[in-house]
Amino acid sequence: MDDSYTFPKGDLMRGRRGIVMGVANRNSIAWGIAAQIAAQGGEVALAYMEANEKRVRPLGESIGATVYTPFDASSDSSMEAAFNVVEQAWGAIDFLVHAIAYADRGQIKGSFVENATREGFAQALDISAYSFVDAARRASRLMQNGGSMVTLTYLGSERAIPNYNTMGVAKAALEAATRYIARDLGPAGIRVNAISAGAMRTLSLAGISGGRGMLAQGRRLSALKEDTSMEGVAGAALWLLSDLGRSTTGEIVHVDAGFHMMGLPSEEEA
Repeated sequence: MDDSYTFPKGDLMRGRRGIVMGVANRNSIAWGIAAQIAAQGGEVALAYMEANEKRVRPLGESIGATVYTPFDASSDSSMEAAFNVVEQAWGAIDFLVHAIAYADRGQIKGSFVENATREGFAQALDISAYSFVDAARRASRLMQNGGSMVTLTYLGSERAIPNYNTMGVAKAALEAATRYIARDLGPAGIRVNAISAGAMRTLSLAGISGGRGMLAQGRRLSALKEDTSMEGVAGAALWLLSDLGRSTTGEIVHVDAGFHMMGLPSEEEA
């Protein structure tokens, strides 16, 4: 278990198996969620970009993971192969965590209007939004007794955040997709939700121009005057993935120390 975070232990996920897609390193939100699931007795299959395998394998071993598979979110054949690995190992699953997003650096800096390109825009929506539709379709076929799905979004889907640009549009599409997937899979007893996490020290944030400023501003202007914690995001995922989240679907749950609901800063903060 990763000693840098403190995850509550228990049995909420005992007997549950599922896929966590998008772990890159120990700072990944996907990794925090995977570690929390394991702390609650769940079994996790880790799906990752092939370039990250050397970092992912040791992390998985620390929580007892036995199923690993690389994937390319932009390739139908790669996604099919990844889910086949999980199906062959377990046959059925109970949950899916989707933590996949990408936009070319040129799409997440400066002017959205001037820098957004047709190719970059399409790529961002494909990998960041359509991949959830694709993963949800494949995962739902393995959820024989219902289940739960969680994806990750950010406030840039709702508000114009400096430099977030094309990724903000992609996240807005992801949130809309979450609602439509929830509607379609609800009759099968599958719940589908998104967590809108605050800015955190991840590879994704490092790729955004001015990312460190987003982190500092998020802390300064949040209601709790603190950074978004990995434990908080992983805890919200545990709620949504476990039976505690029963009757909750199609929701965008903000876990950002209250940053999203604040209005104008006080005179001291301005």
